[in-house]
Amino acid sequence: MRLAGRRSLAVEDVHDFSAIVFGEGDFRVRTEERPAPPHLGAGDRLALGPLSATIERLLGHPRLVSIQFEDTTDAIWGGLARHGRPIQYAHMPTPLALWDVWTPIAGPPVAFEPPSAGFAIDWQALEQMSVKGIGFATITHATGISSTGDSDLDRQLPFDEPYRIPQATAEAIRSAKARGGRIVAIGTTVVRALEHAGRSGVVIAGDGLATGRIDATSRLRVVDAILSGTHEPGTSHYEMLRAFVDDSTLGGATTELEGAGYRTHEFGDSVFVERANVEYACLDEPLCRIV
Repeated sequence: MRLAGRRSLAVEDVHDFSAIVFGEGDFRVRTEERPAPPHLGAGDRLALGPLSATIERLLGHPRLVSIQFEDTTDAIWGGLARHGRPIQYAHMPTPLALWDVWTPIAGPPVAFEPPSAGFAIDWQALEQMSVKGIGFATITHATGISSTGDSDLDRQLPFDEPYRIPQATAEAIRSAKARGGRIVAIGTTVVRALEHAGRSGVVIAGDGLATGRIDATSRLRVVDAILSGTHEPGTSHYEMLRAFVDDSTLGGATTELEGAGYRTHEFGDSVFVERANVEYACLDEPLCRIV
């Protein structure tokens, strides 16, 4: 089972999850080749290591279920930490430990998969950015899963993702925009959270639940550029990149990436994509260099 979503980032909100269920096997089998789970229905009880859970209902697909843990909040956190394993895929043959997927400047343990673009940023990089006059601000978000093993279900990705935007971050974004600076998102989930919180054109601080899908038809109101992993055409991550640049540009980039053997997915390589046809006006050049 892969936990796949919850409604909020609240510490106590760990009883109800959506989850992807598989048949026998482990990460050494490609996700697309994992067998279907046994027949499941509402009321079925699951033994998950030290934890117990009940299936509340199927969510429109045999692999996608809503579950409720029966344990206390502390027991759930402890059980996930001791018995749970990071989600990983068959191209990584060695079992991953928790610290393998913890990005260098990560905060609370709320992501379902590593927010992989974050591997490019560490404390040394932040220091170098600061020296160059580049601002940095954080948000917290529950990065969702990349693959369900079923093409029909994958078309529903990304699932809803909770996020939290501090007041200081919302103010930094508004200040940067007012000075003609650019907003650079580190990863696709950051784009999704900021655009959801900034639907009115102004990023609102606080907790939220990103429910929309960003693609070529979307109008970006907040984010001007993205540092992102290299994603395969057809995935929800790739569709988001289409909101930044046209298909011809992305097609050329994909050809170059494949020809040079760049790595995709978790622990892969990254690209920097700027939104096309954006004009910036700035009277004070040092203040323009704001991330």
